[in-house]
Amino acid sequence: MLTVLFLSAFARLAPFTGLIVGCLVATYITFESPLSGMSMNPARSFASAAPGMLWHHLWIYLTAPLLGMLGGAQAFLIIAGARRVLCAKLLHPLGIPCIHCGYEPRKAARGESSPAQPGSARA
Repeated sequence: MLTVLFLSAFARLAPFTGLIVGCLVATYITFESPLSGMSMNPARSFASAAPGMLWHHLWIYLTAPLLGMLGGAQAFLIIAGARRVLCAKLLHPLGIPCIHCGYEPRKAARGESSPAQPGSARA
């Protein structure tokens, strides 16, 4: 989560977010899964535990992803600050208001170009 937030907060790095996160997930699967039997999908962990009625350690598979994402988001806010957070939408159609970040299109006056993407001045 922290990686996604940091990469998407910088306009120059945002296009590479999917590639870098994909490499990170491949690294987790390659190196961590054989060591701990980790699961990145709580539904998969539940489906494996249900037939054998093995509920002893299922709680960690259900709570760890949520706590990890919340911790990563909080760490991002502490390190980068709330002003660094951009809108969750990657592309804003010009002239259409955004319900997520409050972007309101300006009426084009004489000689004024079309409005910029939200957050582009901050990035």
